Formats: sequence, C-alpha cells, structure tokens
Amino acid sequence: MQTLSLDQPHSRTNTDPGGFTRLPRRAGVSLKPQHYAEILEHQPEAGWFEVHAENYLGAGGAPLHYLEKIRQHYALSIHGVGMSIGSAGGIDPAHLKRVAALVERFDPESFSEHLAWSTHNNEFFSDLLPVPYNREVEDLVCGHVNQVQDTLKRPMLLENPSNYLALEGSTLDETQLLTNIVNRTGCGLLLDVNNVYVSARNLNYNAEEYIGQLPAQSIGELHLAGHSTDDSDPADILLIDAHDRAVCDEVWSLYRFTLNTCGNKPTLIEWDTSVPEWAVLEAEMQKADRLLSSENIRHAQH
Repeated sequence: MQTLSLDQPHSRTNTDPGGFTRLPRRAGVSLKPQHYAEILEHQPEAGWFEVHAENYLGAGGAPLHYLEKIRQHYALSIHGVGMSIGSAGGIDPAHLKRVAALVERFDPESFSEHLAWSTHNNEFFSDLLPVPYNREVEDLVCGHVNQVQDTLKRPMLLENPSNYLALEGSTLDETQLLTNIVNRTGCGLLLDVNNVYVSARNLNYNAEEYIGQLPAQSIGELHLAGHSTDDSDPADILLIDAHDRAVCDEVWSLYRFTLNTCGNKPTLIEWDTSVPEWAVLEAEMQKADRLLSSENIRHAQH
C-alpha cells in the first residue's frame, strides 16, 4: 500500500508567484469539437480554453490533433472529471498516469479536479457523486490531492460541488472542509459560482456568505454555467447543474459579488451539452471579460 503524505504543502511549480495558475486574468470558454475548425480558421479573441482530460487520453486521433494546433495559439486549462478525488477506494493509478502524460504533453496553465467521487470497485459512474464533510473525508481527500500534485509535479485546483441534498455524517461546513484541504495540501480552489448558486438554492443557505467564508487568496479560477430546474415536485423544486444554456442573471449577479469579494480571477464559461454555435459562446465569454475589465478599473481607482 502506498503511503500518502497528508500535511506537506506541495511546492507551487509552474505557477505565477501570486497564485495557483498561469492562466491570464481573462475569460475563457470550454473547447468543443464542433468549434475546432472555426477557431483554427478565424483565431477569435479568447483568453483561454478548457478541455476535459478524459476526452484526450488516447494515443492519437482527431481530438489530440486539433488540441495540438489550438494549443499553439491559446492558453489551456485541463479539467479532470474522472479522478474520483473523494473515492474511498483510492485513485486509479493507471488513470492518474494517463492524465499525467497528458499534462506533461500540453503543459497547461492550470489543472483542476472535483471534490467528488465517481468510481467504486472498478465501476465508473457518469455522475460526480457527493462526499460527507467530516475529518475522515478530509484526511482521505488531502491524501489524494497530494498524490495528484506529486504525480503531476504541480499544484491543482479543487472545485466545489453542486449539491442537491445534505448527507448524514457531515460535521463540517463545505467551506470549512475546502479551507482545511487548501491549508494542508497547498492546492488552490476552483470556485464554481453556478455551483454555489445551485447548492445555496437547493439547501437553503446564503450564497454570498458561502463565498465570503472561502480563503480568497487561494482561489485560482472561477466557473460560470447555466442550470436547469426540476419542478416535478412543486413542493421541492431543485436546480440542476446542467451546463446546457446561458448563464442566468442571478448567477451573473453572484459573479459580480465574487469579483468584488475575491478579486479578479480567470473565468470560464462552461457549456457541455446542447452546445450552441460559436458566436453564442463567444458572446457569453465577452460578457465575462467586460466584467473582469470593469473590476480591474474599479480596483485601480481605489
């Protein structure tokens, strides 16, 4: 059995001195195959692109071919969705090795994963499943975060989940757990603003208070996305982190609050299903860019 160090902060290699990522403080967008050709032909003004690691783990093929070409012109974030950081069964070493090879090949400006689990007894689940918030899970996640960082030889960003119910066995607030993990491992946070909004609505807490409780200096990246509504039970309406539509006004408002509270951060527009034409994504990205620029000006004046 491999022994994992739980409390040794990872050296912050491959980052700017003030953060956990080399991404420009601009808005970026998810890179989708539907847009490869248009991006290469027109080279639009985009701060950066994000890809899901699991879509590029093959030895060759069209995805890697296009990513190589696009990488020549744009900053890149690699976002894992299958590492299963919260799994009691541990991280699959073969999967981690493949992700490490991808990171070494493309040297992205940022690498991130989720506070969630998706594997058990060699079974893989398509959903990012929740973990209870307690000291045992904290130890488990810290060990896995350090394992990832030691293998990749760089810090990672850990993303807050979207929540639909509160789990029994939780003795810590989510913000407490995330802060403890950051302090013990030296990783950064990927703050998904839409996830905060969805979780706060579903579990009836204050989204702004949640954001204010996080260590702002450890936030390396922000995510924005659209969500859907499950109103099949009128007495218990749920918001679903769907990534299938534009960012709603309420999440834009919470994003402005986040910039004002935590400062200017690289920001991604996520859109993973029902992917629209490039112009729609570009408009969302430009809106985030304008807000980032306004926040830069506001802080400079004060």
